[in-house]
Amino acid sequence: MTQAVEIVNSVAQAGEELAAFIQQHPKLWVITGAGVSTDSGIPDYRDADGQWKRPPPVQHGDFMSSHHVRQRYWARALIGFSAMREAQASGAHRALAALESRGYIQQLVTQNVDRLHQRAGSRRVIDLHGRADMVKCMVCDYQMMRHAMHAEMARMNPSFASLQAGHAPDGDADLETDFSSFRIFDCPRCSGILKPDVVFYGDVVPAERRLAAQVALAEADAVLAVGTSLMVFSGYRFCRAAHERGMPLASLSLGVTRADALLTHQWRAPLTPVLEQAVRCLQPS
Repeated sequence: MTQAVEIVNSVAQAGEELAAFIQQHPKLWVITGAGVSTDSGIPDYRDADGQWKRPPPVQHGDFMSSHHVRQRYWARALIGFSAMREAQASGAHRALAALESRGYIQQLVTQNVDRLHQRAGSRRVIDLHGRADMVKCMVCDYQMMRHAMHAEMARMNPSFASLQAGHAPDGDADLETDFSSFRIFDCPRCSGILKPDVVFYGDVVPAERRLAAQVALAEADAVLAVGTSLMVFSGYRFCRAAHERGMPLASLSLGVTRADALLTHQWRAPLTPVLEQAVRCLQPS
């Protein structure tokens, strides 16, 4: 499909054009990223050029192999996770839920782990990278709610629980100190390593989620990426597959994406007002 991308800065124009795109392709496969949740107070990792704003997040291999890495991760999370736990769905989340309720969104695939799409009312959601509110034992598969684990670690580490630090993406905190005394809460069943039930960098998306997203993509008639740079291959792969099938591929974000060369439509504009404008344009007269 020939690329015909026009960068639009006007919110009203972008919203109207997005509404027209949705009307033309009412069986949408939507992929979302961190930009959808920034209005909810959850920081993102990348700038408008797709570059890291801060050091990359923890690697799966490092988390599993290093006790010190786990100490640092959980000590920082003890402070920073409140931003994710207390976050409320944004206007962007609610607008996407409204589009689903009106039958325009066939499948929403999110790279976020904050569950805010579900809180906003979306039901057809695949949490591609998992969910941060659960932890799972890497030995026996025991699961527990993350807030319960944090409560145990706060009891075990009162001096850390009282610290203050700025919030960082994915429930992290901008804290640097001596973490060597931090006590980690291990699996209560087998004493194995507990890890958030999310896909860390260097890990792979579980096959069942990837296949479910692929099946939904095959049944859709267009792809819309919202608030994502698509720099991570686990999300980009679907846009590449859509392009290979000749599907219309659109992006709404504030910056560049890895899929820019594949896009048929692109709006670089604020997410929430554009989505809300599109919803208004699609209201029955």
